[in-house]
Order: sequence, then structure tokens, then C-alpha cells
Amino acid sequence: MVDWQLTIASVLVLVTLPGTIELALLTFAGILPLSDRPPKRATRINKLAIVIPAHNEAGAIARCVSSISACVVPDAVETQIVVVADNCTDATADFAKASGARVLVRSDPERRSKGFALQFAFTILLDEGFDAVLVVDADSTVDSNFLQESVQLFRAGADGVQARYLVLNWDASPRTRLMNVAFMAFNVLRARGRERLRLSVGISGNGFGLSRATLEAVPYQTHSLVEDLDYHLRLVEAGRAIVFADRTRVRAEMPTGGRAASTQRARWEGGRLRTAIQNLPRLVGGAIFGRPRLIEPALELLLMPLAFHVSILVLIALIPCALARIYASLALGLVALHVAAGTIVGGGNSGDFAALLSAPFYVFWKLAALPKTLQSTRRAAPWIRTDR
Repeated sequence: MVDWQLTIASVLVLVTLPGTIELALLTFAGILPLSDRPPKRATRINKLAIVIPAHNEAGAIARCVSSISACVVPDAVETQIVVVADNCTDATADFAKASGARVLVRSDPERRSKGFALQFAFTILLDEGFDAVLVVDADSTVDSNFLQESVQLFRAGADGVQARYLVLNWDASPRTRLMNVAFMAFNVLRARGRERLRLSVGISGNGFGLSRATLEAVPYQTHSLVEDLDYHLRLVEAGRAIVFADRTRVRAEMPTGGRAASTQRARWEGGRLRTAIQNLPRLVGGAIFGRPRLIEPALELLLMPLAFHVSILVLIALIPCALARIYASLALGLVALHVAAGTIVGGGNSGDFAALLSAPFYVFWKLAALPKTLQSTRRAAPWIRTDR
């Protein structure tokens, strides 16, 4: 093997190694039985708001409100469903109000994002004395025990909660089925792994909640494409943690069309890459200089989307270097174990495993969207409703 091949192999191994460590850590921890975290403190929850940020969601908002209205309400808790009709040009506000929700109308064309909508709502609700908030996207439905499970964790002292987040229309197309498999790994297995390790499980942007004390200590002032990831990093740096509500779910509708799905993924992953570039130096520096709780969030940012991670591992396996090939083989096996374990703990079935046969086409589709992803890292984008 010539020197340049060894150099390329070494660089590619170093690029993927943090992600491989993160996958190993969370996969093996995630398949262990979960145990409840010891209560930190008894917290009173008398008033709970369920916030639905919505931008031109007239076609879905009634279903979402109805799903939350059907939840079992915890004892001695006053609940209120609050829809934020943010810069809407359709009948979202009217349909939300007709469904029984309280509506907050926000009009600010110069500052359009889900983060601005949530900040607007949280400021009002804290002033009104709410003890905690839950956030559900307008295209989603929730399990009937969503409020019960969340309040139980808040009452045990959780700074924040995150429910299982899966795909609602998982059977609409092969792509949505594969997306659901990916969600089972990303939003269930990895969250279980962090919960088992007593780490903050992360915020998935949908089906999460924050206590009043958390919002007062770390105000929700983030407006990027991945405001959930940005805010979670600030929480971890402040010493706070999100707890996994593993016994309840929120499920969101995903785009079935190739162009809409490609645009959505490019925006998400471009925003994630931008956040990694902006935050990794600070996280790594903090982890090195005495703040070990920042190690796992740094590893998470260094783990690329699985399609890109796998593509680089395949390249490593093609380089004629024995050690590199051994590493690539083990790392690819770990990815397979990660996806399989995620499918099992996420409640998948034989159809989900069969769908994995089309995973190579999914990888090619993701690679084809790479230019859009890189473009999304260069600028902040307004809140745009994804076609479904």
C-alpha cells in the first residue's frame, strides 16, 4: 500500500471514529432494561400547557388538537391546548379555535421560525403561571397517556421530558417506512441508551416538554433550523437534563414525495451540520477542561447521518489496508446491530426488517441530496411548511 492510501485511510478512520464510539455506547446501553431515574425533588404541577406551533397547518391542526384532547388528564392538573398560529396565510387559527384550542396569533414576517413561535408562547404562558409546557407539532398525534407520563416525570423533578417520536404515516411509502426505522434507532434506541447511562436524552423537536424552572433558568431563545438541538446543548451546558418518556409516543406525518422529503432532510441535516460547526470547539474544549457531561453531546455532533457514516465506512473497506478494513467491517457490523436493535426496541416488525433491503437506495437518495444539505449550512432559513 502506498503512503497516500494509508493517509486517506487514517483520515477517514479519524472522521468516523467518534461516531462509531457514540453508536457503540448508545446501542449497547439502549438494549439494556430501563429503570426509572431516582426522583430529584418533588415538583408541583398544577397548570400544564400543550403548545402546538403551527405555520399554515389548516389541514392537520384539528386532528392534532383532537388527539391531545382525547388524552387522559392527570389528577389535579389544569391543562390548556395552545396553538401558535405563526405568520399563517390560511385558516389554521379558525380551525384550531373550532377544535377547542386557545389560539395565539403571531405576525412577524421578518422573524419566522419555530423557535420564535415557541419563545412567543412560552413568554406568555410563564407570565400566566403555567408550571410546565409540552410541545407537539401540528402534523402529529399523541398516545392517550402522553399527558400522564409527562406529568409523572415532571413531578419526579425532571427538568424536561421527551416522548418516543415516530412516523405517523409509516406505511404510506417505502421511504416513510425506512424513515420510521431510522426514527426508531435515532429517537428510541439512542434515547434509551442515554437514559440508561443517566445522560440527558436530547430533544427531538416534537413530543418534548420543559418545566417552568428550566425555562426560567435557560430561556428559549434559539431560532435556527434545528432549534431543538441548539436549545438542548444550552441545557446540558447549564447542567440540566431531559428525561425519556419511554412509555408514550408522539407520531408525525412525513412527506411521501421525493422532492419534499429531500428538501426536508437537507434542511434538517444542513442545520445540524451548521450547529456542529458552531458548537463543537466549545463542547470539546469544555469536555477537556473538566466538564465531562459535554463529552456525549460532542460525540453526538460528530456522528454523521447514518447514510454518510456508512458511505465513508464502505470507502475505508475498499482501501487495501488490513487494519482499516478490520475497523470498517466492525463499524459496519455495529451499524447493522444499531438499526436492528432500534427496530426491535422501537416496536418494529418483520415488514420493517424487509424494508431494510431497500436501504442502499435510501443511502443513494441521501447522497444525492448532499448539495442541498451543504447549502443549508450557509444561511438561516425561514419557517417553511413541508409538503406532505
